[in-house]
Amino acid sequence: MDWKTQYQEKLRTPAQAVQVVRNGDRIYAGTSSSIAYPLIDALYQRRDELEGVVLCHGMINRQLPIFTPEAKGHFSTTTYFAGAGCRTGIQNGLTTFTSFHLSQIDLWCREVARPNIAFLEVSPPDEEGYMSYGAYGTTFHDYVRELADTVVLQVNPNAPYVYGEKNKIHISQADIVVEAADQSDMVPNLPLDETLETLSSHIVALIPDGATLQLGLGGISNAVGFGLREKNDLGIHTEMYTDSMMELTKLGVVTNRRKSFLPGKAVTSFALGTRALYDYVDHNPDFHFAPFSFVNDPYTIARNDNMISVNTAMAVDLYGQVAADCLGGKQQSAVGGQVDYVRGAQMSKGGKSFIALTSSHQKNGVSSSRIVSSFPAGTAVTTARSDVQYVATEYGCVNLKVLTMGDRARALISLAHPDFRDELTEGAKRLGLLP
Repeated sequence: MDWKTQYQEKLRTPAQAVQVVRNGDRIYAGTSSSIAYPLIDALYQRRDELEGVVLCHGMINRQLPIFTPEAKGHFSTTTYFAGAGCRTGIQNGLTTFTSFHLSQIDLWCREVARPNIAFLEVSPPDEEGYMSYGAYGTTFHDYVRELADTVVLQVNPNAPYVYGEKNKIHISQADIVVEAADQSDMVPNLPLDETLETLSSHIVALIPDGATLQLGLGGISNAVGFGLREKNDLGIHTEMYTDSMMELTKLGVVTNRRKSFLPGKAVTSFALGTRALYDYVDHNPDFHFAPFSFVNDPYTIARNDNMISVNTAMAVDLYGQVAADCLGGKQQSAVGGQVDYVRGAQMSKGGKSFIALTSSHQKNGVSSSRIVSSFPAGTAVTTARSDVQYVATEYGCVNLKVLTMGDRARALISLAHPDFRDELTEGAKRLGLLP
């Protein structure tokens, strides 16, 4: 049977497709810019018929009914990344969170998610009947496919077809096909302010020509990306491909030709950004998309000479510990790939790892320092003090790696906003870090 005939025979509406779900099923439904939202919506319409169904997912930012109290008893969810929607689920007691390095995501699939049904968003099929997992699905959706007894594909004409490894699925490997147009979640490019530009300049000054880049999520990392316009022959090896990387490539700053590992290719696991970014990665042979277990493996990362890793934080304490995902008991995101790249970059010949954050934060008109004597109770340490290398704010950039605890405290206080330095100095004395 040719693939087009198979496709038509497996084609269903979303409402028909979710009829395969039974009480107690565990369903994987996607992550970030590759989520089967129409199938989730159709599934929720069956809530009064179902009990104990577990939805497994990555970052979901949309506020979905499945995260509301009305879903209790019918649905619960579990995740490794707390997006805005997931945080609502956590607050309502409907979502459980498990902390994982992204390099170990296949373990999350096998031991935590354990899906028997997979809802996978894919691109339209190519001439051989293969569909790409889209902007985000190459991360680990092939692992999910192997675990699931029933595979439901949501074919989205807006999902890009990306090249790489474990990046596609054939129609013969699917049980049900649904056609549903949905816009991938997008992250707009916010305007850069003077603080971010100053902060990023401290990092950019330490990035050599020919370096290979990983940039994390957020405005600071984007500012670093856009601040690299005067560099030459940069390369990309990153879990997340961004708009700033796309712009640097179009400008000829990123060429990937001086990379020591997979030269000529931008290596990534997913793309997250504007519609223009998704269009750019679509059918683009200059990319090598691959799962987190490969791209985020510190030993893989270290194969890139002059590897530069830039990640952000919510707070850094005077020991150099980094809180980037859970502050004061509130789960805000996830460990993600931060530790993978902090370690991998420093294992690289000539590599450097940066943790970047603004010195202070304003909420409800009250300013607070992001450099702190100690974290509030309930804070989880994302990156240990023994792993941290460079830390940067708008007031400078310091290398903590070989400093004593006292010198670390002094260096970090120098990065704090001047309004908080005296208070931090007193805090360091109370902790015994300073005489």
